[in-house]
Amino acid sequence: MALSKNPDKKQINRLVELNKKHHAARDPKKIFEGLRKGEKTALAEAITLCESARADDQQSARQLLQHCLPHTGKSLRIGITGVPGVGKSTFIESFGQYLVKQGKKIAVLAVDPSSEKTGGSILGDKTRMVNLSVNPGAFIRPTSSRGSLGGVAQRTRESILLCEAAGYDVILIETVGVGQSETAVHSMTDFFLLLMLAGAGDELQGIKRGIMEMADALVITKADGDNTKNATRAKSLYKNALHLFPANENNWIPQVDVVSAAENKGIEKVWETICSYENLTKTNGHFQKKRKNQQEYWMHEALKEQLLHEFYNNPAITKQIKQLTKKLAGNEITSYDAARLLIELYQHGKKNI
Repeated sequence: MALSKNPDKKQINRLVELNKKHHAARDPKKIFEGLRKGEKTALAEAITLCESARADDQQSARQLLQHCLPHTGKSLRIGITGVPGVGKSTFIESFGQYLVKQGKKIAVLAVDPSSEKTGGSILGDKTRMVNLSVNPGAFIRPTSSRGSLGGVAQRTRESILLCEAAGYDVILIETVGVGQSETAVHSMTDFFLLLMLAGAGDELQGIKRGIMEMADALVITKADGDNTKNATRAKSLYKNALHLFPANENNWIPQVDVVSAAENKGIEKVWETICSYENLTKTNGHFQKKRKNQQEYWMHEALKEQLLHEFYNNPAITKQIKQLTKKLAGNEITSYDAARLLIELYQHGKKNI
């Protein structure tokens, strides 16, 4: 309901009441009850609540997550990445539909690139995964990266917990593309899947060693038609390259598979590879160890985020930053000294509380 140019008191009161009802509907207990029933609308509302920047919504989100915690940790979390054009969405739709047929409930958390200036995002994954998006056994949530680390939405980890509380067995996290986001996704998933293209020149050129070292499996996509031979050749090249890397601590040997998502070829083999990894790492204890390390990592990340938020929302700091910015422009102070002064001001303020 839009305000008229000269809103009367009744119209204002009506908008206030609508706003109160909207936020009253975000009752953590009610949302949690809907989550446990597997209601997609409740899950969507829960994720929206966690993504909200409002202080009251953040408090409600913390309460909701606390309710959810006893019901989390039972899913298999799979990170999926690859350069733009490799066919991530096509693969995920084909892979997701295969998993649903196997009796799995799957959730797809797809992080879209967003504008640094406006925060705008295409959010087109639902339009690219047409069949999967209407499948009762699947839930797709496209989320703007909003400029956060490597394009991974700040609340993706919380979204994983919410999906688990809603009863989803497999959670797929699609990254923006090859870049900084891989480290963040690797730190919140159990299995890391790297999709690769064949037939685009020397397959080993331009592939960062760090990304390949993180991968638990490489999948050569679009292995159909005239590209089948190229995909087979690329598989051999990648397998040979992986042998040059040091052995993994968990005793897993990264696999290389070839798929054609368009023709549904090789999808079953990818799932078998993932299941083999899960069985091995749960047997030797590395699955649980990795989850524990990830919990500690995200505690420190949350600490950094909260400290930065508190720092930059301090009125005295904000005022001082403006003054120091002028001095920096006039070459009156170094960046290091400016930062040191701001930290001293912050620490002094904390002592006086």
